[in-house]
Amino acid sequence: MTQFYDARGNIYGVVAPEVLREAGIDLPANATECASSRKAWSEAAVALCCDWPEGQRPPNSKSHRSDGLLIGPFQASPPFDVLIVNTDGTLAERSGNGLTIFSQALTEQGLMPEQGTLLNVHHDKGDALETSVKPAEVEGVQGFWLDLGQPGFGAGAVGAQNVEDGEFNGRAVNHVQPLAQLDPAWHHSQFVRIGNPHCVTLLTDAGALPSNEQMRESPLSEGLTQIAYAMPTGAGVPCPAGVNLQWAVRESGQRIVARVFERGEGPTASSGTSASAVACAAWRVGWVAAGQVHVVMPGGTAPILLEEEHGELVGVRLFGTARLIR
Repeated sequence: MTQFYDARGNIYGVVAPEVLREAGIDLPANATECASSRKAWSEAAVALCCDWPEGQRPPNSKSHRSDGLLIGPFQASPPFDVLIVNTDGTLAERSGNGLTIFSQALTEQGLMPEQGTLLNVHHDKGDALETSVKPAEVEGVQGFWLDLGQPGFGAGAVGAQNVEDGEFNGRAVNHVQPLAQLDPAWHHSQFVRIGNPHCVTLLTDAGALPSNEQMRESPLSEGLTQIAYAMPTGAGVPCPAGVNLQWAVRESGQRIVARVFERGEGPTASSGTSASAVACAAWRVGWVAAGQVHVVMPGGTAPILLEEEHGELVGVRLFGTARLIR
């Protein structure tokens, strides 16, 4: 049985490995083997768990009833392995909202220790990525702090190729020609890696923020897919492995407004790692100081904690909360 959770408008299904095996999907015994063989089973898992049941798809809805699938846990005690499956069958290295949802599912199953635990995300792009999760309460809301580690900046951090240098707010950034071709206002971008790759386009006018509806329509949808998705779905330019896209504008103080187009998913109501990347990019260009930053997305506002030492960002934490919806 797949259970669906909502984290700031981001919806993921959560399913145990044995449930997929019982349904006839040939899922290997451990998460490492699952990740390396994902082409053999991931599309079938998405079809089983994320496709709309016959005749139940609401008008004007997305093609799937969730933004992805979380498979796990693979163990009965911590630390826990998990797979994050995009609806196109690819595996994500990290998802802030996804791991928040998985933490909530572990809590409801009685598996989450009071002091928190480690979650190991297995994928097919390298070694498993570890995230520390700790139950917490922020402004009266129960949730989890996710320790996303130290961010990396620049084209080299995300494997971007053939990008030009630029300047924004007196700080070095990049010019991503394919984005600027879609909209001349999108000519200043900051690459950020927080376990997964991001390209944050910095704007001075909120009117240049694309809406999710616009990003779903042609020809913008096709153009963004070519940039964000790796081949063969996209062109993988400037990042051959694909990259998550964000647009950000400073609202006031420590608040940033953002939009998200995810690699493997397209436009989303919110994204935890995207919000974290936006906060890091905003710090990098002098929009915000270290400390708590709020990133406002259509699905809700994400509190981000930036930790700075000697003028360098050394840590990023994301607070998230999730609820079971069906």
